[in-house]
Amino acid sequence: MYYVFVRDWWKDNPEWPNGLEPCPGPEEVIEKYIQTEEEARRIAKEYNKTHAPGRLSRKAEFAEMEF
Repeated sequence: MYYVFVRDWWKDNPEWPNGLEPCPGPEEVIEKYIQTEEEARRIAKEYNKTHAPGRLSRKAEFAEMEF
């Protein structure tokens, strides 16, 4: 089983170039208990197509659930 989540890849920091420091943020789950990797990939791609990543590069990803 898989889950899909979003997170930011940068955080504001005026000490870094362009004011952005690499910092993968905490995961916010948007869907879980997905049966196949293909379906999880489709959900993440659809989210990324319909949501602008913004300055902090917020994007959907997926991972296998650990039990």
